[in-house]
Amino acid sequence: MKILLPILICVFSINIHAQNFGGGLILGLSTSQVSGDYLGGFNKAGLLVGGFIDLQLSKTLKGQMEMTFIQKGSNNPNMNENNYSDINLSYVEIPFLLKYQQSSTIAIEGGIETAFLISASDNDIYGQISASSTREFNTTDISIFIGMDYSINPRLILNSRISNSIIPIRTHASGATFQLNKGQYNSVLSFALHYLL
Repeated sequence: MKILLPILICVFSINIHAQNFGGGLILGLSTSQVSGDYLGGFNKAGLLVGGFIDLQLSKTLKGQMEMTFIQKGSNNPNMNENNYSDINLSYVEIPFLLKYQQSSTIAIEGGIETAFLISASDNDIYGQISASSTREFNTTDISIFIGMDYSINPRLILNSRISNSIIPIRTHASGATFQLNKGQYNSVLSFALHYLL
């Protein structure tokens, strides 16, 4: 967050309404899982907050860049019954996307995002696992995503998005790989309000 806030202040201090540019703020919730951790389900809830700038490319097409703080990982709801640990990950994420305005209230989007790891931990029933006994997470997570906007009013948009890593966030515990399965991957389903400034 110490890195994110000064950048956001600089972005929004310029006149984002010049020419065809716009922008706004993002506040929402992420739900996530980690493929390859022996757990299933989007059981990990996290914070999603940041801002965006966009450029109207045509009547129906818009380009957008965002900068957000997002929490990802996995949660084991049956920690007492098995020894699979929770995974807690925090990132600064920069998505680039194209948005197609399908109707006056609905827009479809897709793009790619690069996330930079701020903090990471594995936690079992006794608390955080020692860093010396866990595998390190990659410092960069690259994902692709698709999503949809629903305009509540001219300034408020409800956004839903699903994303998945295209490179592993770390290796499997065994170190084994098989074809496209090179390790563990983030999968995220997010819901956010976008407020247009």
